[in-house]
Formats: sequence, structure tokens, C-alpha cells
Amino acid sequence: MDIIERFEEQGQGQVFQHWDSLSEEEKSNLVSQAEEIDLDELKQLIDTLVLGGGSHDDIDFDSLKPFPFEPLPTDAASKARWDAARERGETILRQGKVAAFTVAGGQGTRLGYNGPKGTFPVTPINKKTLFQVFAEKIQAARKQYECRLPWYIMTSDINHEATVSFFEESEFFGLDSETVSFFRQGRMPAVGFDGKIILETKSSIAMSPDGHGGSLRALERSGALDEMEKGGVEIISYFQVDNPLVQAIDPAFIGFHAESGSSMSSKMLPKAYEKEKLGHFCELHGKLVVVEYSDMPDELTSRRDADGKLEFLAGSIAIHLVSTAFVRKLTARDSAFGLPFHKAEKKIPHLSTSGETVKPDEPNGIKFEMFVFDSLPFAENPIVMETTRLGDFSPVKNAEGVDSPATSEADQQRLFAQWLKAAGLEITTDTGGNPDRRIEISPLFAVSEGQFIEKVRTQSLDIPDSGDIFIE
Repeated sequence: MDIIERFEEQGQGQVFQHWDSLSEEEKSNLVSQAEEIDLDELKQLIDTLVLGGGSHDDIDFDSLKPFPFEPLPTDAASKARWDAARERGETILRQGKVAAFTVAGGQGTRLGYNGPKGTFPVTPINKKTLFQVFAEKIQAARKQYECRLPWYIMTSDINHEATVSFFEESEFFGLDSETVSFFRQGRMPAVGFDGKIILETKSSIAMSPDGHGGSLRALERSGALDEMEKGGVEIISYFQVDNPLVQAIDPAFIGFHAESGSSMSSKMLPKAYEKEKLGHFCELHGKLVVVEYSDMPDELTSRRDADGKLEFLAGSIAIHLVSTAFVRKLTARDSAFGLPFHKAEKKIPHLSTSGETVKPDEPNGIKFEMFVFDSLPFAENPIVMETTRLGDFSPVKNAEGVDSPATSEADQQRLFAQWLKAAGLEITTDTGGNPDRRIEISPLFAVSEGQFIEKVRTQSLDIPDSGDIFIE
């Protein structure tokens, strides 16, 4: 049975309604898109989430509790515990059991930038791109732990070629090109409220990325997971491309993950205020779940304990460790643990009856996407570990205001000023910790305060009396 017949059999024959008027190139494009679609999976989603009116988003809020987390060390006993976790993680790194995984499918549209988001410049002085910052952190970890530490980068259909070309032109930032792998995120077709696949043009389907949860499925379908397992990788360090402060490789996190026998672990930040736009780490019927900030009732987000602290304090920042065996289990074709799809009503450009592409003013269809944190309820012995904002989280999402290039650069400089002061070096800051001049410290010199202090102890560092401070 050819592909047109299969679509007709599933009641989706309209996808090929203009077939006879298409050029050979247009036909090839349409067939290529159609072959991406799992019609059986799509039918199930349409029957349950579209025509059936179902949802995977219903939550039993009465049973929801805060999930416990591993707090930052505050005394000798907890510091010893963190030191032990760090040593355990360093051993695992030296054994070559860790890979870095960056989710980088986005464009810089919201930043007013034309290109893959990973190619956006973010550092205060040298304007290194997000990709270069991560490359240098990975290079530093490879050198420190004498390991291969492969790097996997998930692109998207719209930025794959540009991303690969950027790395080639940058000579992979000094990394061996054979240790950096690229693969595309999966896509799903948009459907109308009647369940019919939407055409964007006569020769193209309205396709969209399948969500950050699709990254795990893409690992398996691309062959990257096979490659990881063949190379002895057991733990995947997952982070998103928009966060230059992320500890791409965190030995303490790896150590706690391994100690607990966790199949998936996450980092948290204490929420700064009730309505901060971070998902909540919660316990539901004995399982770890993340409840989106937009879904959490006000009564729960504002609830406080006897000391006046928010009860649902732990905010999700999309930094995870995932065991390769767990990804294999989740993505197996016959798995009972597959991630659920969520539906979202969207304004979807579509082909009009006159053959023109129309951009609607109101939602006219449904997109399907998966969330990576939906893996957590299936995880064995999951842990949540506390981190700090300057130590791990200052994303670049918006052109101005919160989570913008300006706020991220300011956070980077506050962090570097802290390192300088901790090492006993002279630097003037205001009451908010902002230095009176620009500072940039390359990950190739140090990736943590402790490493920076050690480097300063063992080598002389010339800090100029005025002007920018760049250390590499």
C-alpha cells in the first residue's frame, strides 16, 4: 500500500488533494513530511485528545504535596555529604560514563535575532555565543577528568543546517568533531478541531516540534542512544540551549544521582515569589511530578509553612540527569511508560479554499507536544537537588526585561565578581553585588568558585586597576 492509500484509509486523504497539480519537487517534499507521521499514533491522539475531549493534564490537587529536595550544604555534616557526592561524580566522569545533551531546536526570534538561538552572543566582554560557552565548559571537564565526554545537540528542522555549519565554521571550538553529534527533533502534524491534518500550503503539512519531551524519543530514533550505550555512557546531562550559567557537567549532581540509584534527577531553585514562572516539583500519590505554574491553584502557590516559607518552594529549571537505560525503557516501541502528549489550541497558518496560506486571528487547530518532566513519575528513586541562580540559571529568552541578554550578562558579572572576592582579589561592587566594570572569566580557566580559588592560589593573576577584566 503506498503512502497516499494509507492516508486515505485513515481518513486523512485531504493531505494529497492537490497532488496532481504539484511539481516533482513539491511531491517529494509532501511525501517526506507525510512519512514522518505515525498515523496509528496520530489516530489515537485525535480519538482521545481531540474528538474525545480528553486530557492528560487533569491533576488531583487535593493529594498534591511538596516533593523533598537535597538542600545546599549549611554545616559541616551536609558539606561532607556534598563533598562525597562530588567525589563520586568525579569518579563516574573519569570512567567515561557521562554525556552532555543540549536541547537546541529554537530560533532567536523572541530575541530579535535571526539564527539558531545557540549562535546568539551572550558573554559580557567577548560576546561568546551560547554554543561556545557550553563547548568550553565541556572542554574544561574533558581536561579535568581525562574523559571523552561526548556532546549531543538536538536541533530542529528549521535550524539543523545552520547549526552544523556554525560549528564547522567555528572549528567546533577546539573540540574533536567526532565527539560532537547533531540530530533533529521530531515533529507532529497540527490538526483541526475535526481531527483533520492541516495543510499549510498545497505541498506542505502544518508541522511543529513535538516538545522538549520529544528529545528523549529523538535520542532513540536518531541512533544517538545506541551510540551512547556502545560508548559506555550511562548518564546523560540534559540542559537547554538558552542558559549560559548552567553547570553543563556537575560532579555533585552526578554523585547524588548515582548514590540514590535514580533513573532521572532534577535541579531546583527556591521560588523567589509566589507567581514566579517556574514549574513546581510535587509529590502525587508517591510519585515525583512537575506542575506547571499556570496550572497550580493560587491556594497552593501561596501556601506557607509555620516559618513563613512557601510550601511549594521547589521550582523546575529544566536541568536533569537521565540514565540511558531509563531513556531506552521510555522510548521502546512496546513500552507501557511512553510519555503522554499534551494538546494546545493554536493559531495555525493553513491553506484556504482558494489555495492561499491564511494566518488566522483565532485558534483554529491543535498542536501536540510532550514535556520532558513527564518522565519523572516513571523514574525510580528520583532526586531533586537544590542549586543557586548565579550558579546555574540565568536564561536568555526575551529581547528586553526579565530573562534577557542584559539580565544574563549582569548575572554573569555578579557571579564572576563573587569568585574574585572569594579568591581575595580586589573588586568594587555595589550593594547588589554588581561590579563597577565588566568581568568575564572563561570556563577554560575555571567553571566554579572552588576551581577559580585553586587556580589563583597556584598561579599569579594580573588584575588591571581599571577597565575590563577578562580571564582565560
